[in-house]
Amino acid sequence: MESDNIQRLVSLRPIRRADRDAPYQKSKVDRVNWGFNQCLDADPEDGLFSPGRIYAEYPLRMLWKKGFIRLLLVAGMIWMMLILSVLLVHIWSCQSSLAFFSAICNREGKVFVMLDSMGFVPKPPHRCSIPVADDPNAIVIPKERTPDTIVKNLTYITEDEETATISQSMPLFGGNISWSQREQSFKLKPVMKVHCGFMRNGGGDMDPKDIEYAKKCRFVVASGIFDGYDTPHQPSNISTRSQKLFCFLMVVDEVSFDFIKKNVTVRVDNDGGHWVGIWRLVLLKHQPYDEPRRNGKVPKILVHRMFPEAQYSIWIDGKMELVVDPLLILERYLWRGKHTYAIAQHKHHRSIYEEADANKRRKRYARPLIDLHMKIYRYEGMEPWSPLKSTLSDVPEGAVIIREHTAMNNLFSCLWFNEVHLFTPRDQLSFGYVVYRLKDQFKFHMFPNCEYNSLFVLHPHTREHSSKVEWVKNLSEFKQNSALKESKGGFGLWIPYPADLSKIVLPTVVRTSKAG
Repeated sequence: MESDNIQRLVSLRPIRRADRDAPYQKSKVDRVNWGFNQCLDADPEDGLFSPGRIYAEYPLRMLWKKGFIRLLLVAGMIWMMLILSVLLVHIWSCQSSLAFFSAICNREGKVFVMLDSMGFVPKPPHRCSIPVADDPNAIVIPKERTPDTIVKNLTYITEDEETATISQSMPLFGGNISWSQREQSFKLKPVMKVHCGFMRNGGGDMDPKDIEYAKKCRFVVASGIFDGYDTPHQPSNISTRSQKLFCFLMVVDEVSFDFIKKNVTVRVDNDGGHWVGIWRLVLLKHQPYDEPRRNGKVPKILVHRMFPEAQYSIWIDGKMELVVDPLLILERYLWRGKHTYAIAQHKHHRSIYEEADANKRRKRYARPLIDLHMKIYRYEGMEPWSPLKSTLSDVPEGAVIIREHTAMNNLFSCLWFNEVHLFTPRDQLSFGYVVYRLKDQFKFHMFPNCEYNSLFVLHPHTREHSSKVEWVKNLSEFKQNSALKESKGGFGLWIPYPADLSKIVLPTVVRTSKAG
């Protein structure tokens, strides 16, 4: 009897084990349901650690754990977005011109100081007050022009003499300048005749109606737009006296002329002149150069050639909006200090070799051609700027030029333009060199960059400029691809430089600014 009971218990063990293992053979959902049912069927006396209760709470615990982690991640992302939004609003309020928002910004607070040190706060251009006169109507205009003492008679070469060493299929706007002619042009004499653009049949033609209009202009505010990079910006704070006294002349090419007509209102007067607000558009036909940036140097540097009757001129780049009366500018930078030429100092660089390095980093022109340009200047004795030099800097901010059209100033402009014509279109690299070659005979006033920022408002270009030549890395690329080579200006059009430049080492440049 007892042996039968033992045998029956042994036979039941596999069945009970199978019953216990059954939930693990089922799906996950079935296992959850099974554990829940087991919990309901469990004896209350089994307590907290009963097998049924553990099976039921395990999936719920996993779901709760995963949900909590997701909740933490979502909350963290929302918190970071909230902090970032607050910081952006803080930065914007500090830069806003609205009084309410600018008032809530504490520039001396820890948050602003921290963001500024991390580079998140955009730096506005440094502006300083300009001690201009208060009333344009009270300005006394000099009755007599500054006398010419060194160069008294300046004329221009308008047609090259054909020689055996110089031959060109078509005339060049800047002329076929030989190295000997270039060298002679730096030797000052009372009577001089030099290349100065506008060679016969070289391009750069003006419409007859614009030529006639410019003949009456004695005071000129000139600007230029090429290849549709900008639209004219209307000057502000212009007095009635200056509106009558000055001609506001905007030189444009065909592309920019069509672009402006499509995007802004152009008024046509009875004589056929085209106007955008106060600006009269002066169309420059038959572009002198392939490179738009080089074309832009024609009205910028040769304003005395485009408008020969002008006695005074103020040049501003096409992206600038003039905010100071031009008569006050002439009084402040020319007449008050008895200067005849004024230009702003560059914000970052004083040495042309520093400026050349920045141009290469920013891909403003072909790097090997910039190096070749600088090697020629180095060979010809151009030293890096130092405090021992008589000038504040060798590098100007060329977006504004204020000048009286004296013979010496006109000669300087011609020689400066010839360097742009022969070498790279980066005119800031050539300015200091021409000053050096004239041996301090050319006098000019270089004013602080912060004052330059107070004269104008800078607007962005409508699009970025780009050309194939900017991406050239070595001179062999020009030999392999002739399409990269400019056909009307720059290197390679004339006799090679008459010296061995292979051993010339450019000065070491210490990059002291973030420019470029």
